[in-house]
Amino acid sequence: MYYGGFGNIMSGYFLSYWYYLIIVGPALVFALIAQSRVKSNFNKYSRIRNSRGITGAQAAQAVLNYYGITNVAIECVNGKLSDHFDPRSNKIRLSQEVYSSASIAAVGVACHEAGHAAQYANSYLPIKIRNNILPICNIGSTLGIPIALIGLFFSEPIGGFLTTFGLILYSLVSVFQLVTLPVEFNASRRAIKVIEETSLLYDDEVGGAVKVLKAAALTYVAALATSLANLLRLVLLFSRRNNRS
Repeated sequence: MYYGGFGNIMSGYFLSYWYYLIIVGPALVFALIAQSRVKSNFNKYSRIRNSRGITGAQAAQAVLNYYGITNVAIECVNGKLSDHFDPRSNKIRLSQEVYSSASIAAVGVACHEAGHAAQYANSYLPIKIRNNILPICNIGSTLGIPIALIGLFFSEPIGGFLTTFGLILYSLVSVFQLVTLPVEFNASRRAIKVIEETSLLYDDEVGGAVKVLKAAALTYVAALATSLANLLRLVLLFSRRNNRS
């Protein structure tokens, strides 16, 4: 019995390792490639000054003006690529290399964040859905796996219920990543629309901003792929253990 139990433990360990390598591994490689593209595109176009000399802060303000938004402030914060819109304080926070820079990349990033402010101002449905499910998704990411593991210590039907319930909770991480995609894509579309219609960038410069924003969007696709791959790995592992119990 002892050697059999030890063999089962080692078998489960190696199976977990191979599931991670085969299922999650490619998604992680995809995520690394996406992150690399963000950095390379941002670095490239952050070195190219736009023809009008528009800074990131000015570009963000232009988007706010376009949508008639008057209650959102723009401020400079520390950090690299730490740009974001905070709906709680109604502030667009831009990193130093975006806020005061007149590069093509700075305009694209700043307009994207202002695009999020426009989503809130226009009651964009996907961002409402994302905000409403965020609390339960945070609970799922924290408690999902512990609950599934506790289920392994109980016999059926309690054990199976706890394991299934835990995995369902954990799957909400993927749901959140899925809902995030249209939010990010829409913010970029709003940004490019304002850039083109108000001529913040000239025609030959718009393509650079598009490349920066597309590279950033790819990181959200990679995050979804990684969460789905990890969820599949866990489902396979837990279902195997339940079948052997």
